[in-house]
Order: sequence, then C-alpha cells, then structure tokens
Amino acid sequence: MTTTRLPIVGQQPAAPAPAKKARRPRHPKWLRVPMPGGQAYSELKKRVNELNLHTVCQSASCPNIGECWNNKALTIMILGEICTRSCRFCDVATGRPLPVDEEEPRRVATILAELELNHTVITSVDRDDLKDGGASIWAATLEACHTLAPWMTIEVLVPDFKGQLADVDAVLAANPDVFAHNLETVPRLSREVRVQARYDRSYAVLRHAREAGALTKTGIMLGLGEELDEVREVITELGQLGLTILTLGQYLQPSKKHLPVARYVHPDEFAALAEFAREAGIAHIESGPLVRSSYHAEGQAELIQRMQQLDAYGRVGFASLQ
Repeated sequence: MTTTRLPIVGQQPAAPAPAKKARRPRHPKWLRVPMPGGQAYSELKKRVNELNLHTVCQSASCPNIGECWNNKALTIMILGEICTRSCRFCDVATGRPLPVDEEEPRRVATILAELELNHTVITSVDRDDLKDGGASIWAATLEACHTLAPWMTIEVLVPDFKGQLADVDAVLAANPDVFAHNLETVPRLSREVRVQARYDRSYAVLRHAREAGALTKTGIMLGLGEELDEVREVITELGQLGLTILTLGQYLQPSKKHLPVARYVHPDEFAALAEFAREAGIAHIESGPLVRSSYHAEGQAELIQRMQQLDAYGRVGFASLQ
C-alpha cells in the first residue's frame, strides 16, 4: 500500500539550496608568505604616514611588503595614490586624482636620505590628466634625491606618458640610474590586461630610453593566459633591444573584480625562462613566483654602477659620478 503525504496547509514548498559560490583557487605552497610585521616594518610604516607619502607596496597589495620593509626597502609612489587608468591586474585606486603636490619631491628625498639606502626604486600612478603626464614632478623628485642622497642609485619605474617622448626625455635628463617601464604581458593580451595602454607604445618608450643610452628594465607577469612561446618571443626582442634588467613574476588576482589567474607557473618554469633570457643577452634577470618590479632591487646597486662603466649597457648615471 502506497502512502501519500499531503502538504501541511499554509506551508511553502522548500526552496532549493543556494548554489555554492565558486571559490578562487588557493595559492600553491610556493606563493605563501607570512603576514607583515616586525619593528622595522612598523617604524617604516609610521614614517611613511608622517610624511604623507604613498608606496606601491601598500597601494598595489604587494605580497613581499613584510620582507622588503623589514630590510628598509620600499618603493615610493609619487604623484598621489589615485591613477587615471584602470588596468585589470592592478590594485591601485582608479579615479580623479588630487592636484599635484609640489612639496612631494622634498618629502620623498627626505625619507630616502634618512634610510641611507644604496639603491631605491621610485614609481608613480598614471597622470593622464596632466599635460606632461607628471614628468616635471619626476624631474623634481630626482633632483631632490640627488641633492639629499647623492650616494644613492635610483631606478625610475615610469608610465608610458601616452607615448610623448619629450616627457620621457624630461625624466632621462634628470639622470636616473635605471629607466624602467613595464610591458606587463605579451602583445596578444596587452589590451585586455592594461586597457588604456598599448604594447607597441610601451616598447617604443623602452627603445627610446635605450637609444638615449639609459640602462633599461622591464617586467612581465605570467599566469594571465600567455603561451610560453609568446613570452620567449618578447624576451628575444628585449635582448635585441639591449635591455639590462628583466623581472618575471606570477600574476596574483588582487580581488574578484580583477582578471582571474589563468594558471600558477611552477618555479622550475621561471628558472628555465631566466636561463633563456640570459642566453638572449639580458644582463640581469629576477625570475620567480614572488618577483615584482622592484623585488631585490636594493641588491642591484653594485651591478648598476659596474654596468654604467660599460658602453654596451648604457651611460653613466648620476650616482656613479660621485
């Protein structure tokens, strides 16, 4: 005999269970880092705040901030903390920037002189709202650093200035020791990853700086959907360009609104690409899952000064004249 169960009067049918949200894949073990902390980290963070400065370490959620700041290695980000571009890999805030702070160069030079660094990296947001893209503030920042810390070698990690080479020249005229501009990814993915930028324009900026005699540097992220053959092709072209320093690192998704990670690249693949880059003629390579544009840059001061003496790599920068 079959029993039929009638619904209780007034009872609503059971709602279907909500679908489980797809979780972002967990990072592999080689990408796990401890939470930042320690006395040196805390003291540096306090001083950055006191001087009302910005760092890409904080604004771009860099996983190496604990390691770097405990070694007094930080990357100052000038021209404010709001970018006029909306790159789909970057965690720096996008919007309408505040007016230019003319006193910022002095404060940047002050903290770098206090830290007594042998080498530092300075970067900036994109300022497409400014006629010169911020090149005059770049020049003023370098001049202030040369005055307060003449022993220090300086790497500038600049935007593309919309391809305006006169603005690039304004930065080069202020004598940085390394001129860096990141390609970020392979040509096929450039528009999707960087939105308002163009691969050919970025390459032209690097080529112009190299032809002007500068030591040049660029960085590429892996794990965005590129093929290894595409990466090797870019590396080959950079070797032919005479690039001095190359960084290769793993892309990590800052939030759900950013591009997802297509794959996690194994450390062995990074090592193989580093060897390929050396064979392509690039003098120095930082390649690994946690590598970022300024990763271990503080250890490159001696290398840079030595290379500045070689005509094959570039002109003598300001610090080597001291």
